Amino acid sequence: MVTASAPKSVRALIAPDKFKGSLTAGEVADALAAGLRSASGVTGRAWTIHCELLPLADGGDGSVDAAVASGFTRHSYTVSGPTGQPVQASIAFDGATAVVEVANTCGLGLLPGGILDPLGASSRGFGEAVLFALSLKPARIVLALGGSASTDGGMGMLTALGYSFRDADGRQLHGSGGALAHIHSIHRTALAELADTELVVASDVHNPLLGAQGAPAVFGPQKGAGPEKIAALDRGLGHFVAQLAAAGFADAARLAGRPGAGSAGGIGYACLLLGAKQVSGADYFLDLLDFNARKDTCDVVITGEGSLDEQTLAGKLPAAVARRSGSRPIIAVAGRSLLPRERWAEMDLARVYTLAEYTDQDSSKDPELSAALLRRIGKDIGTSLL
Repeated sequence: MVTASAPKSVRALIAPDKFKGSLTAGEVADALAAGLRSASGVTGRAWTIHCELLPLADGGDGSVDAAVASGFTRHSYTVSGPTGQPVQASIAFDGATAVVEVANTCGLGLLPGGILDPLGASSRGFGEAVLFALSLKPARIVLALGGSASTDGGMGMLTALGYSFRDADGRQLHGSGGALAHIHSIHRTALAELADTELVVASDVHNPLLGAQGAPAVFGPQKGAGPEKIAALDRGLGHFVAQLAAAGFADAARLAGRPGAGSAGGIGYACLLLGAKQVSGADYFLDLLDFNARKDTCDVVITGEGSLDEQTLAGKLPAAVARRSGSRPIIAVAGRSLLPRERWAEMDLARVYTLAEYTDQDSSKDPELSAALLRRIGKDIGTSLL
């Protein structure tokens, strides 16, 4: 890929997403970089590979880690987990922008014992993290939606941010999917800090809140909801929308139909009620982490994710990276690839490497094996560059 007349060094930008269930984006980048560096000099020529590491996220889980790896400061805070248990969450802050993440506050991975609770899980912890972020006085908060355990329409989040939900007997309701149907009255206390802070929803989910393509129907099964609970959640969310409209939210019904309202079990809907701006998660994070400036100093871009497939081509993070990389060679690394070679050109990929080509074992839940394979792949990429 690099001719004999090329300079005696190659600069590689390693900009992957996470390998879900196995390695964080930072761990993927570290393993590939170790392999690339080990290739320097193996051809007998004194050439060096310089690695620029840029772990990425698209607004889902791993967004805080990606921001921290790019220079943001991590701030830790204890919040209510998806079923009320205290969990140690973290946000990222650079003095102006805070990144707050659903996955590390009320995500599926935080359910005690991994036991799914589609009616009982709450988004309250996410709201508590937003409240903590507001105490740092940011100019904006990036709301990274993805990996939620709940389908509560953001009721729990709103409870943490000054909203009160009561049943017909006047009892306080705690946000959860099961509580939605019991809302009789809604009262809100305005937070001055929210009025002075820009809210940005970073997500590439386009589902509405309700109906056949809504949050319960599409995402409920992965959260443990069968047909009866999906129907109950959809009815509960419909009741939630109606009660918000009755409480004076004139746009409640319209916002429920907006693309993205159904993201993160309907937390996207609550964010829209708060006036949040919606942006593409992949492109927003590439801008936030200064991808364009980073790639301008490099000769080759290496990206990847756990699985390359049709969803990748539809605009997931590796596709956004490829689109922005210009004429530089682009190499993709994945756990597996469902894209035939003839479709690589749709992302201008020069080469695709997969862990599945290097082992007969299932590496998707084995971090040590995944890292070892990525180091081997990194060395092979490095050898091909020299």
